[in-house]
This record gives sequence, structure tokens and C-alpha cells, in this order.
Amino acid sequence: MAAGAGLLTALSLWSRPSPGPLEVAVAVLAFAAAMAQLWRPVTGALAATALAVLSPVATTAATIGALQVAWRGRFRTAVAVAAAGVAAHLLQWVWNPLPALGFRWWALLVAVAYGALLGWGALAKSRMALVVSLRERARRAEAEQGRRVAEARAAERRGLAREMHDVLANRLSLVATHAGALEFRPDAPPERVALAAGVVRDGVHQALEELRQVISLLREDGDAGVQPTLDDLESLLADARAAGQVVEVADAREGTVPPSLGRTAFRVVQEGLTNARKHAAGLPARVALRGGPGGELLVEVANPLPAAGTAPAVPGSGLGLVGLTERVRLAGGTLDHGPSEQGGEEGRFRLAARIPWPT
Repeated sequence: MAAGAGLLTALSLWSRPSPGPLEVAVAVLAFAAAMAQLWRPVTGALAATALAVLSPVATTAATIGALQVAWRGRFRTAVAVAAAGVAAHLLQWVWNPLPALGFRWWALLVAVAYGALLGWGALAKSRMALVVSLRERARRAEAEQGRRVAEARAAERRGLAREMHDVLANRLSLVATHAGALEFRPDAPPERVALAAGVVRDGVHQALEELRQVISLLREDGDAGVQPTLDDLESLLADARAAGQVVEVADAREGTVPPSLGRTAFRVVQEGLTNARKHAAGLPARVALRGGPGGELLVEVANPLPAAGTAPAVPGSGLGLVGLTERVRLAGGTLDHGPSEQGGEEGRFRLAARIPWPT
């Protein structure tokens, strides 16, 4: 803006028919004052205003200076600079009168012009402050959301660690019991010894698998019982149906689901049915399970999307899926959720987890 004022000052001097030495000197000084407004807007504007008393060549630099002060400085200072500009241009009439316009119209024109510059600059300053404020609020909101997501993930990890710790302790106690039986009954029949040894071997194998997962999680002391697995799925479905939710189940599992995998799958079904009750009340939900050992277990919960404007406003943090995603990721799987547009499922919300199924 200041560079433009300097350029307009030079053009104003060039457009005059026969500029005298005074006008040339004023133009040079006005150009310097316009450049000074980049660093010191008040000083540059006052210098250009003083030069405007001597020649109209400095008018552009003076008016742009008043706009700069209104934009970048305090409002009181801007008002003072604008008042000085009005006074300078009224005094300019003494050196360069415009008889065709008349002093009263000249004074009115100058006052209106400086008032418009003052308002324009103040409006631009307010808008800039608003934009900066909105950006700061957006940055803080993003940081707060990131913190809440991190806390949800950490809470899910801690809960999972406590849960796996209790399950692991229970399994190791069973292994210790069978190992103690072998120690105190060395005269037991060979078939019973073989059976107990097989139980110890399987228990240790499962305990090591669960220990591999729990060592990567942060454990905190707390009271957490053994969490449900897919063996408790019927109880979950019965509770949902008792609450009036229509649930269809397509179970195509091949083999027995390991407890650690079953706990994660149970949580996926539980979260999916809960979200369906919240956001699609009265609409049926469909639960699908398929997969086998050595591959992966697909757990899917789908429900029709409610008509626009009919879904109730349900309060909540919206972080349930964040924690569930973390749980599935820790199990080595992936979780997808959102409106489905594939396989004839358009118009349905689909929550699907794919979790490795060890042999």
C-alpha cells in the first residue's frame, strides 16, 4: 500500500503541466514519507500530511498514511492523524485554491474522504483481528480434540491391559493347578498324566500369546473382572432384543475363537449395536461373523440410515469408535465405519472389523 502511494505520488508529479522546484522537492519527500509508512506508519503519515500543506502532490501519500494508521495503529491515534490531514488540506486551499469547487465543498469533500479512510482502516483492522481470533480458536479446538482422542486411546489401552492381565492371571493359575497335580500325583495313570500335560502345554501357549500383547500396554492398578467374549454374544443379543432392538445374526465362523480375539470381536458388536440404538432407533440391525483359523475374523454390524431430519440428537463425546479403533489395531486388525455404498448396501451404516485369527 505504501509503495503504491509512492508510485501515485510520482505519477501525480509527472501529470502536472510544469512542476516547479517546490513541487519536485515535495514529491521526493512525499515518496520518502510513503516508504517510511512501512515501518513507522504514524511518523510517515504525519510527514506526508505536513507536505500536503505545501502541494497537492503529497495528497496521495497523506491519505494513504491516514489509512495505514487506522489499519495498523490505535483508533485514537488514527483519529488524530485524520484530523491533522483535514487541517492540512484546508490549509492547502491557501496555496492552491479551487475556485470552481468552493471552499465549503472542498472542506466537506476532505472531511468525508478522511472519515471514509478512517472507517475503512478500522473495519479492516477489526476484520483482521477477527480472522486471527478464529484461527486461534480453530487451532485450540483442533488441539483439544487431539488431546481427547489421545486420552480415549490411552484409556482403551489401559482398560485392555487390565483386562488381559486378569485373564492371563486366571489362565496361569489353571496351569499351576494342573502342574501341581502332576507333581503330587506321580503315580497317576499315564492317560491322566498325558491329559494334564496337554492342558499345561495349551495353557502356557495361550498365556504366552496373551503376554505378548499385554507387555506392550501400560498397566495401572484397578478392579476389572474378566471381560466377555463371543461366547457371551447370545446374552448381548438377548439384552438388545429385550430393549426393543431388532437384530439379525449371520454367524459363519469356522472353529473356536480364541479368548483374546473373542473379547475384541465382542466389543465391536457391542459398540455397533449401541450406536445403532442411538442413531437409528427403531430400525433393524444386522450382525455378521465369518472367518476361520489361519485367516481373519470379519465382524460386521450394519443398520439402515435414518431419513434426513428424523435422527434424534444424542449427546456423547463421539470417542467410542476412537477407543474401539485402538483396540482393534492393538489386536493387529483394522476397523472401518461409515455409510456403505458397495454390494447393494447403499443407505446403510456399516461398522466392520477385520482381525487376524491365529491357528
